[in-house]
Amino acid sequence: MRKELLKQVYEFLDEHQENMISVLEEVVNLEGYAKEVDNVVKVAEKFKALFEAEGFQCELVDAPPNGPSLLGVLGEGRLGKPVLFSGHMDTVIKSGAYEPPVFRREGNRAYGPGVLDMKGGIVISLFVAKALNAAGYTDRPLKIAFSGDEEIGHYNSNGAEILKEAAVGSACAFNLETGLIDNSLCYARKGRLENYVTVTGVESHAGNDFLSGRNAIAEMAHKIIEIQDLTNLEKGTTVTCATIKGGTITNAIPKECVLEGECRFDTLAEMENYKKKIEKICDKTVIDGTSTQVKFGAGFAPYECTDQVKGFWEFVREVAEECGLTTVKGKALGGSSDAAYLQMAGVPVVCSFGIQGEWNHTMREYALLDSMSPRGKLIASVILSLDKYEAKTKGA
Repeated sequence: MRKELLKQVYEFLDEHQENMISVLEEVVNLEGYAKEVDNVVKVAEKFKALFEAEGFQCELVDAPPNGPSLLGVLGEGRLGKPVLFSGHMDTVIKSGAYEPPVFRREGNRAYGPGVLDMKGGIVISLFVAKALNAAGYTDRPLKIAFSGDEEIGHYNSNGAEILKEAAVGSACAFNLETGLIDNSLCYARKGRLENYVTVTGVESHAGNDFLSGRNAIAEMAHKIIEIQDLTNLEKGTTVTCATIKGGTITNAIPKECVLEGECRFDTLAEMENYKKKIEKICDKTVIDGTSTQVKFGAGFAPYECTDQVKGFWEFVREVAEECGLTTVKGKALGGSSDAAYLQMAGVPVVCSFGIQGEWNHTMREYALLDSMSPRGKLIASVILSLDKYEAKTKGA
């Protein structure tokens, strides 16, 4: 690690703290709910302009029917293996939910849709690139791969494939998801799979023709308990029966009942096991004359704590200690992220490098502004130490 170069990078990040906040304000005020594709495009175009101004060659890659992904590279001809900054530009809050301007600052806290999850992380990566440029860094290409449909699990799109292809060949990846309040970095995340169970019965008058009816809600009640009991905490599998809809009026036997739910799991093998079990439950009929179908919706692959992931996390922790930065902890999380697809590309990736805060996916979402510069310093320190990491893993 070149101490003089690192010193310049640290000074740049400290001196540009307010600039980081100004850019964060700009992009948070551009609302980009994942299902409002036109708004996601506006956010993507804004980030594209910001990175191009720093010398990146960028392109927006369509991921229909959802928002596009932003890919870019700086220093494509450099000799070292590239470093990848990854994340997503879309958010979960519908436009108009916040009073304008949607970005609000209260002391060290900033509020607004995506301020934490995860526009703050993308802004950090932009300023890491700025700092490295200002210090004259030319060792490795810097790449970006930011999705426009992560919050809806790349449902019906090729968004995950775009990220995997962009990641191939990278020395490492920093996934800039929500930074955890306790300064942990994430080295494992559960996968997720939505399921939709529909029971069809026979509608009839509840008084005059009770015996002709086949109650879809009653049939579903039998299945809900069995489905919920597929939870296996020892394996890390959790099943949630989340919403139920059925019936029309109180004096009619309900013809239809729909259950929406999800499963979270640690491995792809466990996902396949869950699918087989819920299908078996739905094939079984308790009330004659009813039928059941199950369909699977949006899903996420698990980000597994492999030896490669744990090794890169350990290296990040060592670099933090060597540079006198805040001690880095490690944590496995239940929420999913695109780190899973970078891992599938064979790239060492650690997640949750973004701005720190709490309450993402809620109107209480906030980010700690003074975490931006320290997170940038940690990322830059690891980048400037990658020769050591590559030598270490080559000999492993």
